Amino acid sequence: MKLIMAIIKPFKLDEVRDALTELGVQGMTVTEVKGYGRQKGHTEIYRGTEYAVSFLPKLKLEVAAAPELADNIVAAIQTAARTGESGQIGDGKIFVTNIDHAVRIRTGETDTEAL
Repeated sequence: MKLIMAIIKPFKLDEVRDALTELGVQGMTVTEVKGYGRQKGHTEIYRGTEYAVSFLPKLKLEVAAAPELADNIVAAIQTAARTGESGQIGDGKIFVTNIDHAVRIRTGETDTEAL
């Protein structure tokens, strides 16, 4: 099993969710997070005063999937989360890790059946 974790811009959530639904993904976890990468934040002006925003709002998506679906899920997220045709700095990252064991609490099903 694989855990696909993606950090994306908040306004891209609906597009990513729709793309994953088309693939048959039945569940995901979404968390509001803050962070920065190469863009290192930005400056804003509020009531005439300029201040630095070091941590930008992002969303973290987590999807557990069978290994044979992982590449398709990554491709769908990458396509849906990209801004513009060639993308922009700050579009996000996707990480894929292995899951050793999973258990559905309600039924006790394990591993792939638990997904």
